[in-house]
Amino acid sequence: MALKTLLLFIYVLITVVLFATFDATVEVWLSFFASAAILAIITLYHLFVERDYSPFISCFIVFTYLFFLVAPIVQINSFEGVNPKFMTLLPYDESVAIKANIFICAFNLLFFLSYVTMKRLRPLRGIPTQTDRYKRVLPAIIIGLGFLSVLVFIASYGFVQDELRRPSWKPSIFGTSILLIWKKVFFLVPFGGILLCVEYLRRPKKRTLNYITIAVMLGFFILLLFWFKNPLVEKRNALGPIYICLLFLGLPRLLNSNAKTLFFMFFSMIILFPLTAIFTHSDASLREILNKPSILLEEMKGGGIASAFNTLNYDAFANIMATMDYVGYHGYSMGYQLLSAFLFFVPRSIWEAKPISTGQLVGEHLIEVHDFRYSNLSNPLVSEGYINFGFFGVLLAAFMLAFVCVRLLYWLKSEDYLKKIMALYFAIHLVFLLRGDFTNGFSYYIGTLVGVIVIPKMVSYFINQLMINQQRWKQSKTA
Repeated sequence: MALKTLLLFIYVLITVVLFATFDATVEVWLSFFASAAILAIITLYHLFVERDYSPFISCFIVFTYLFFLVAPIVQINSFEGVNPKFMTLLPYDESVAIKANIFICAFNLLFFLSYVTMKRLRPLRGIPTQTDRYKRVLPAIIIGLGFLSVLVFIASYGFVQDELRRPSWKPSIFGTSILLIWKKVFFLVPFGGILLCVEYLRRPKKRTLNYITIAVMLGFFILLLFWFKNPLVEKRNALGPIYICLLFLGLPRLLNSNAKTLFFMFFSMIILFPLTAIFTHSDASLREILNKPSILLEEMKGGGIASAFNTLNYDAFANIMATMDYVGYHGYSMGYQLLSAFLFFVPRSIWEAKPISTGQLVGEHLIEVHDFRYSNLSNPLVSEGYINFGFFGVLLAAFMLAFVCVRLLYWLKSEDYLKKIMALYFAIHLVFLLRGDFTNGFSYYIGTLVGVIVIPKMVSYFINQLMINQQRWKQSKTA
């Protein structure tokens, strides 16, 4: 209860300061306040009413609070002159900002109502179980994944070496499909191995020889995972869910409640990251800051907070408005844009007319119409729904997200560690998925799902078939 009270106090304090200092017209101020009120209801439900452990709602709250309240309010407060513009050079239009908040309010409200309602539906409440045969062959599955991981290591050695040497600004010599297959599928096989090792080691009854073997395999998988997934070869938005899942796996009590998860995510993304940005963008040296910490306060007063939020890292709200601007020129895509996500595995060399991601599409529109210089932008799930089917698409996206979250809520309760941890992975990944664009958010999770769940299940099926064939052969010999 003390943690909940502290979290609520910080939440209310930041919100009060945010709106007390918000310099906007009454209509814009009220549109943001309505969005904040709906989010406050969801937060209170999550902390004090919801009994299920649901990291999905924790991450949903943090994303919405940061990207749809804090960031746009700070950005609008920093506007100066007659014709202010966002960091994407999109002109600020009050009527469009209000309309964007209407979409956000509708999305959040329907998501919340659908989530609460669907949790009560029996067909969605099934908890995945494991067969006795699967439990018996688990050590063999782990060994099989170990051999597969060695093959991945050998086959990808040149690829990883190239990634280690390549500067972050330089594009890879490999195509997008190749990058996706290596980084989001095969490089996650050791992660699945770690989950299965932990699942086995936490069993109450296990053989001593198996215990030693699986413990060694666990260390082997951890080394391989850090070879494949480290800051030199992977972006932080992909590393975050993996490392947080490992933290949960090793120290489950740190993140085993809604209050703990919400506090962790809230502190990390809403307090720590912006402060880090102010620290790294400060003109003062580290020694000067240590000798005189008030320098940071002076940086905040002098526009440090505004400069931290006026970057493309916090462009989600602006990109909803940019998507509306795009639709005004070109109309709705009527689902065509979704093909870039659902058919992400089809190489562009085979399908030359394959649609580009919505973030890039809107980015190119900003370059063409507003003289922006960069097309690799995010595009929130709200505007992904809007560009495809208008306001109905916004509601459809909210409903489908609620459906997925409720289904994965019961994966989280499963004794199957692969599904349990992939449910938690989705919750952390949700911040990236909500920010967009959908093509990257969807394909990255599906690729990870294949690497962590599908491949181990295929290994399990192969081993089971070997055992069945062996039993049939023995029976035929004795007949």
